[in-house]
Amino acid sequence: MTFSELHLQPLTAAQLAAATELDRVCLGGLWSLDGYQRELDSPNSELLGLRLATLASPPLIGLGCFWAILEEAHLTLLAIHPDYQRHGLGQLLLLTLLQRAAQRGLERATLEVREHNVAALALYTKFGFQVAGRRPGYYATTQEDALILWRSGLQPPQFAEELAAWQAIVDQRLRDRGWSWPAEAVASAPA
Repeated sequence: MTFSELHLQPLTAAQLAAATELDRVCLGGLWSLDGYQRELDSPNSELLGLRLATLASPPLIGLGCFWAILEEAHLTLLAIHPDYQRHGLGQLLLLTLLQRAAQRGLERATLEVREHNVAALALYTKFGFQVAGRRPGYYATTQEDALILWRSGLQPPQFAEELAAWQAIVDQRLRDRGWSWPAEAVASAPA
């Protein structure tokens, strides 16, 4: 079963409306159009869009972002459209964000995640994140706690080996699910 070729690239101004719509579907409208524009304008923000390449007007099916703060990558969002979840696309986005953080010379990564988001927690722990704390009532709509996750060691030589191993796993999973993508496009892009 072949779905499509994927493209994972920095988000462009032309994709802002699509990003806002995907945000509404996946995250309940976390960021506004102006919020996404600020991310595009910020040299400290790494904002990536995942899209289907074979359609005439390729829709965004995934978003990932981190802020470079001192030596830290603070992951602010990771979203895959519900129709495309459980295909390894979240792994692709997270792997690429970590690659980009390492390229920027960042030493560690952090994020907040809903304490009951089992799928997200499994993804992050697979990539070496560990629980470092809790923010009680962090999510205003549900009063659910956020778990603070950390991943250190983004610069030692062994991290490059981990990235290569994860890349092989992600590539295989995508191929097994019928996806194709030019892996070198984002991984080798300048930061």
